[in-house]
Amino acid sequence: MATRSSAARRAPVAMKPTPAFRAGIATRTRVLGREYVERSIAAADALTAPFQQIATEFAWGTVWQRPGLSLRERCMATVSMCIALNRPEELRIHVRGALNVGVTEEEIGELILHGFLYCGGPASLDAYRIAREVFAEQRPPKAGKAGKPRKARSPRKG
Repeated sequence: MATRSSAARRAPVAMKPTPAFRAGIATRTRVLGREYVERSIAAADALTAPFQQIATEFAWGTVWQRPGLSLRERCMATVSMCIALNRPEELRIHVRGALNVGVTEEEIGELILHGFLYCGGPASLDAYRIAREVFAEQRPPKAGKAGKPRKARSPRKG
């Protein structure tokens, strides 16, 4: 039986631009950002292209298009589910997405605190760490502070 070389499996693969795929790309881009989506699609190879096609068509092009929840509500639900499943990389992506559609840092903090009740402390602690990192990445740098090393504070006496 013939097998494909690893180079052939890693070669980029074109996606089929079905109507659901096009709708999925638009929603996925709105939530996750153009750079992230373009990078994900460009990285699809013979192994991962079917997943990218199905995820974009079905998840983003069908389920995320349904009228029952707003985009903002879907993002909040997705963040909550990523906390519950303790999926740090997906949580990082979807915290960014939630911020992109108007969910506030305070609301994300409340989701994480609420998750403590139903998902446990370790999942919430991981989620707080990830949220803090994403919030810092999303905030514009403070003027006049770029490039200056931060001084270590000496411990308080007393």
